[in-house]
Amino acid sequence: MTRLLATAALLAAGTALPVLAQTAPLPAPVPPVAAQKPHQVKAPFGATRNDEYYWLRDDTRKNPEMLAHLKAENAYADAVLAAEKPLADKVYGEIVGHIKQDDSSVPYLKRGYYYYTRFAAGADYPIVARRKASLEAPEEVILDQPAMAKDHSFFQIAGRAVSPDNRLLAYTIDTVGRRQYVLQVKNLATGETFADSIPNVEGGVAWAGDNRTIFYLEKDPVTLLSKRVKAHVLGTPAAADRLIYEEKDDTYYMSVGRTTDDRYVCIYLHSTVSDEQRCAPAANPAGFAVVAPRERDFLYQADHLGDRWIVRTNWQAPNYRLMTAGDAHLAHGRAAWKDLVPASGDTFIEDFKPFNGFLAVEERAEGNKKLRILVPGAKPFPVAADEPAYTMALGTNEEPGSEWLRYTYDSLVTPTTTYEVNYKTGERRVLKVQPVPGYDPAKYVTERVWATARDGTRVPVSLVRAKGLAKDGTAALFQYAYGSYGYSTDPAFSPMLPSLLDRGMVYAIAHIRGGQEMGRKWFDQGKVLNKKNSFTDFIDVTRFLVDQGYAAKGRVAAMGGSAGGLLMGGIANMAPQDYRVIVAQVPFVDVVTTMLDTSIPLTTGEFDEWGNPAEKRYYDYMLGYSPYDNVAARAYPAMYVSTGLWDSQVQYYEPAKWVARLRARKTDANPLVFRINMEAGHGGKSGRFERYRQQAEYLGFVMDRLGVAK
Repeated sequence: MTRLLATAALLAAGTALPVLAQTAPLPAPVPPVAAQKPHQVKAPFGATRNDEYYWLRDDTRKNPEMLAHLKAENAYADAVLAAEKPLADKVYGEIVGHIKQDDSSVPYLKRGYYYYTRFAAGADYPIVARRKASLEAPEEVILDQPAMAKDHSFFQIAGRAVSPDNRLLAYTIDTVGRRQYVLQVKNLATGETFADSIPNVEGGVAWAGDNRTIFYLEKDPVTLLSKRVKAHVLGTPAAADRLIYEEKDDTYYMSVGRTTDDRYVCIYLHSTVSDEQRCAPAANPAGFAVVAPRERDFLYQADHLGDRWIVRTNWQAPNYRLMTAGDAHLAHGRAAWKDLVPASGDTFIEDFKPFNGFLAVEERAEGNKKLRILVPGAKPFPVAADEPAYTMALGTNEEPGSEWLRYTYDSLVTPTTTYEVNYKTGERRVLKVQPVPGYDPAKYVTERVWATARDGTRVPVSLVRAKGLAKDGTAALFQYAYGSYGYSTDPAFSPMLPSLLDRGMVYAIAHIRGGQEMGRKWFDQGKVLNKKNSFTDFIDVTRFLVDQGYAAKGRVAAMGGSAGGLLMGGIANMAPQDYRVIVAQVPFVDVVTTMLDTSIPLTTGEFDEWGNPAEKRYYDYMLGYSPYDNVAARAYPAMYVSTGLWDSQVQYYEPAKWVARLRARKTDANPLVFRINMEAGHGGKSGRFERYRQQAEYLGFVMDRLGVAK
């Protein structure tokens, strides 16, 4: 008998109901307390700092005490978030409800085959397939990723390349989340996976013209940096693979690829302030020639089509220019390069794609990424856009003989739209608008506003809100930024946005210094000894939006991840009163200790981004903003922090130590939640829908704090 029926029966019988004792409220969850164990971190010039939570670092990830602490943090997070789980589940349902379950990509043509991916309804991973010559031809499944992922808690294919004769597929796979990929090869005619299997490689691969040789990048097993380019011949042992190139300088990252015309295999070497490219004929890659020798503050990338090289470079051009050199002149060095697209003071050239009849240029101006088409003997024409804040990007263009340029268009209101534009006629046609079930873009409006930072710099801000939402200073604001490595955060549609906007929230992207939205100078003004500009820009954008009535003071949420998590740690220390809640995903927060330790992946390659704290001037500056070092006895906002145990980019122990120190020192009673994914790395769990689970969790946490939970 249910409780309701039992009560009805007692009343019908005239029986007096018992007096129920009041239930005492459940005790609040108690956060875990990490042990403090003194540990001295020393700098080469003699400075020392105590790091009482250093013991949480375990590179083997097997320390029972450390693992027990992380599990206790997850249990505490479960307890704190239990009351908000119905809201999180509702938000998750809304987000995935805006995703077309059985979606597929726009097919592209390469060497006679149309390639595409398609999702089955409810599937986390797509099937990769192709059709020969026509979209009406029978489908050939290249990779059945749902079947491949079935027995793995994490699954990712990072790179794939079909051999020049279209018969074989080389691909790299990770089933841990550590980005230590395994190279495998599949016969596309028979479906056989070859015995050739090479572990601990980088994601990208490239074929030689013989259809037997694969170029790949071997990683250092400790630092996880790509160190050597090797050539593997199918059917031979990996131990016999030929060493092509070894990079001695850990500040350089490497990749391999083919030029647009497929004539050359190239090794690309890149650091923050220097590039070098080495190329060899794909038909006979016996020796790799340097396109231009490395030099500090000299950046470039070269592509080849027809009988010439096209080079994007910052040589005497901070915002880059495009130059060209004929095959016969390349060996003469950059003195033989000729201007193709001159440098501009206000337009930053970000990328390019050569075709037989024209050149497509991807560039930035006034905070927007746009495209321009250059035709020999004709006036260049820009590709049109209809919104104040948007982003265009070069699409997949594998056929240089085509008259059509494929590109994508996005905004915070407009879902990803794939277009083609004809370089001869200017005709534009829509290939696909990303379906978003239940979404009506007419209900929302996007804007580009400019906030003035404390030093007078104008900072672009992209924002979106429900049409008709009053600018009366009462709305809740969700503000995002990244602001490092010259990575630009473009305004693009996300299926999470309707869940925010339909609850009366404003969503804003602060294009702060440290990115490259406003050109190379924007990046330079937000790194090394100018890094604090990133933090103050973000704070000043928040205050501007509040002052202008877009949001209410006290109803502001902030979010950033990785280096954007450093940003979150910085603003938490510098302006905690401006934020009601902060979300810091896989945050880089222990800057000085990490950058002093060259055994950690990425450290030495980032001295030109952050500075080398082995030198006192950088040490002192970094110490002035390092989130972990500046935790103090003060009130902090509510915080949601996340990490992955197997993260190779920002090691799990950085946020673990930061959270432990925050718990010990903060004076407020606001919740501090630390969510650790025990089976994933920097990008979180794999799979199409898994990331939305965590997104819904932190959005529920945010909404509850901002008073929009419904």
